Amino acid sequence: MRFVLAIVAFVVAAVMIVAGIAQRTVFAPPSQLTASATIPADTRYVVIDSAVLNAHPGQQTLSISGAPDPAHQVVAYGRTADVKAWLGDQVYVAVRYDAAAGGLKTKTVAPSSEDQGGSGGSTATPTPAPTATGSASAAKPGPNPSGSDLWLEEYDGQDAQTTRMNIPDGLSVIVASDGTKPAPNKILLTWPVDTSTPWAFPLIIGGLVVLVIGIALYLWGLYTHRRSRGPRRKSGPKMPKLPKAPKYKPTASGSIESSRGRRSSRRTRVMVPAVLAGALALSGIGTGAALADTTSTPTPTATSGPSQGDVLPPAVSVPQLERILKRISVVAAGADGKADAAQAKTRFTGPALQLREANYAIRAKKADEPVLPAIPASPIELSLPQATDTWPRTVMAVVKMPADAKGKAQAPLALALVQDSPRDNYMVEYAIALEPNVKVPNLAPASIGAAAVRPDSKLLKISPDQVSAAYSDILMNGDASKWASSFDLTDDKLVSQVGKAWKQQEQSRLQQQFGSTSSLTFSSRQGTGPLLSMATNDSGAIVWVNPEEVQLHKVQEAGAQVIAGATTAALSGVAQSNTGIESVYGYQLAFYVPPAGSDEKVRLLGFAQGLVSAKEVK
Repeated sequence: MRFVLAIVAFVVAAVMIVAGIAQRTVFAPPSQLTASATIPADTRYVVIDSAVLNAHPGQQTLSISGAPDPAHQVVAYGRTADVKAWLGDQVYVAVRYDAAAGGLKTKTVAPSSEDQGGSGGSTATPTPAPTATGSASAAKPGPNPSGSDLWLEEYDGQDAQTTRMNIPDGLSVIVASDGTKPAPNKILLTWPVDTSTPWAFPLIIGGLVVLVIGIALYLWGLYTHRRSRGPRRKSGPKMPKLPKAPKYKPTASGSIESSRGRRSSRRTRVMVPAVLAGALALSGIGTGAALADTTSTPTPTATSGPSQGDVLPPAVSVPQLERILKRISVVAAGADGKADAAQAKTRFTGPALQLREANYAIRAKKADEPVLPAIPASPIELSLPQATDTWPRTVMAVVKMPADAKGKAQAPLALALVQDSPRDNYMVEYAIALEPNVKVPNLAPASIGAAAVRPDSKLLKISPDQVSAAYSDILMNGDASKWASSFDLTDDKLVSQVGKAWKQQEQSRLQQQFGSTSSLTFSSRQGTGPLLSMATNDSGAIVWVNPEEVQLHKVQEAGAQVIAGATTAALSGVAQSNTGIESVYGYQLAFYVPPAGSDEKVRLLGFAQGLVSAKEVK
């Protein structure tokens, strides 16, 4: 018997070990799934939707090849709506996944008139679509996707050859070259496959254990068999069998009837509980049915709430904003170092550009003129993107400033960035230093974003379109201004620097030096910078404005002259004038405006100001 068990153990062990090894070799699943497509050779842009990338679970690997110039190939991804808005009037090839065939298919998509007008007010110059043949050479060069701020992530050159990504729903990948040459025409998607074989190792180990048991049984059986081969003694005579006792056979009829009666009685006793149990069961079923008919089960009702489509996405993500600020920081450092206004124009606009251009012009003639504060790339202390899917888009950010040359801490820098169209990059409209110990209101998280506030909103203590004029009036008239009670001027550093008291002091100084030969007057006006306003969590708003102040130093007596300051002379090119000199100072201001009915006052969060233009007047 032991030999039989040993043989069975050997067979079972062999089956288990072979099955375990087969799972790791012969029956091992493939390590990955692949799908490929060949793109028409004249295609400039290829779009791969998230549905294609998520056709199989796991991290996607995108491999491209066939680009005319691999050094300029681009792979980027962004929100699907943003990718289509960026493409605008361009013909592209959309890649789809055929689940039945398990492969990729391509389809050429030509923009419709609705697509070309759906870029949210895009100001990009439209590019004519290719001719009916679809040849890229027959059309004008298209836009270059490289370096666009619209992408959540971007890979260029050799980095774009093979990219690994986890694209969630709602995003798309765009593959292109420089917009002039065709895109890579070979697309290969790879998904990992779970090749784990959890039973392989247990089967092999178990087979080895059974093999050891089989060997032990074989050795035990062999040992027992050898011992059983020794001399045997003959057994003695057998013992006689004992006689069998007679069986008792009842003959009385009464006992038989009694026995039958007892059996009948037992059966009856068994049947009664069975019948009773059946009756109870039937009555229980009936009772339950009755209860089921009379007792109603409460049905949950769906509550109405905002659908996912009603929630607008933030203009940028935090990693996207970090990449944008790095690009801006590099441009700002290069432009400020060389005083290159042309380079500054690639990332600055509006009041921020105006102040930098003036600074460059002054530094060209005045060597000791300080450079404007640099734009650091990080760390970002606060970011507030606009929640929108149209253009223009606004993003506000606060960046920590490094210590100055003397090791003294500097106030954080607040930036207001604007993207006018899908193909435009974010431009710095405002760059200001925050006030010391400023109290920033509660803002929405960067993952949600904030809504833009209408310029004429009546839900604020002061409508955004009145903030600039109101504060300018305070700078001109001080406490006599009708708006003075609406602003918190306790810690306002700008009022103390250029407010009414300072203006009167300047006028008195000139009067003492030159008498009535000249006059100094001040006036305010609105600058060309856009009005930006973003909602806060308490229904208030952060408002950015660009007022300007005009200083007119004019000759009052014949023969007298007006002497310009060093900075004004450097910018205007006029050191002294027989008529007068007009100097314009630009202000970049950020305010917190509380909601209507609040006990709080409007307060200045930060500012930047400087001479932006100067000229001789006749």
